[in-house]
Amino acid sequence: MRRNLLLSLIQKRFLQTSSSSFTVQFLVNSCGIPLQSALSVSKKIQIDANNLHNPQSVIQFLKSNDFKDTHIAKTIEKWPAVLHSRTEDTLKPKFDFFIKNGFAGQLLPQLIVSNPDVLRRHLGSHIKPFFEFLKPFYYSNEEVVEAIMRAPWLLSIPLNGDIQLNTDFLIKEGVSIDRIAKLMQWQPRVMGQKHDKMVDAVPATKKMGFQPGDRMFVRALAVLVMVSESTWRKRIEVMKSMGWSEDEVLCAFKRFPPLLSYSEEKIRGAMDFFYNTMELQRQSLITYPHFVGFSIDKRVRPRFNVMKVLESRKLIEGNWNISKPLTISEEKFLLNYVAKYADKAPDLLQIYCGAGKSIRTHA
Repeated sequence: MRRNLLLSLIQKRFLQTSSSSFTVQFLVNSCGIPLQSALSVSKKIQIDANNLHNPQSVIQFLKSNDFKDTHIAKTIEKWPAVLHSRTEDTLKPKFDFFIKNGFAGQLLPQLIVSNPDVLRRHLGSHIKPFFEFLKPFYYSNEEVVEAIMRAPWLLSIPLNGDIQLNTDFLIKEGVSIDRIAKLMQWQPRVMGQKHDKMVDAVPATKKMGFQPGDRMFVRALAVLVMVSESTWRKRIEVMKSMGWSEDEVLCAFKRFPPLLSYSEEKIRGAMDFFYNTMELQRQSLITYPHFVGFSIDKRVRPRFNVMKVLESRKLIEGNWNISKPLTISEEKFLLNYVAKYADKAPDLLQIYCGAGKSIRTHA
């Protein structure tokens, strides 16, 4: 009897190993998944060598909807169970709906790869109602698509949960539909935060002097919702350690609310460069707090280097204001401050590119 039990265990182990081995081979050869990832995925799903119709039909269906091999591999890695989905009954109706509503070409694969979980959501009770929920906030179907592409995970949030509560609450508090739509575009995660956070953040935003009808209200609200009180205090303390008063910090925040959404490291590094390298006065940063959000290495330093060369060679007058050179687009900066002086300062482009900076060219 003991011998028979041992044989049974050996056979069971062999079958498990064989099944797992075939699954890995299928994931690698038919789905394009790297071996290491396939080994991991095989722990979540098993492919039956004698019943390949379903997984093969799923792969063929995805390819027929413009999914490239990389899209298919990533989708399966994120949600292996898609291989057991029924194409006609489950996948096709959802794909048809998305395509009909503007997810044409590569937008559909990009959406699914970003959030394969949407394929688990019921079309009638979740996906369609969510689209209907979004439509009043936007002027066109294209804007709805853009909003979803910015935050595909929104399609996984229960519609009768926090996002609906937060929306209703903001409308009740006097925030217009247009402003809520902007908030969804800028900071879509804000709308999915716990309702208690929103309830606390709205009066706090008003207390700071922002009114629901103000353009900056939703930007300030987003920061107060997403940044904890302890992190808020840390960022203010960093700025105070660099010579700012708390009133100056709050003044700058009112001008540019994202200021206190940046990490302490980002704030400290930016201010160090503005103060010690550019010798910018604190009042300039209070006036232009959005400077702190610029990349020092990719934007501020290269442009400052160009301006200093132009000044040293007397190609521009002294006491120039750094605001315009920092805020205009890269194309305009190249045109106004590099190409314009190419004859007198042919090395400006090289100076602007600096170490590792690349220029985007236009055909």
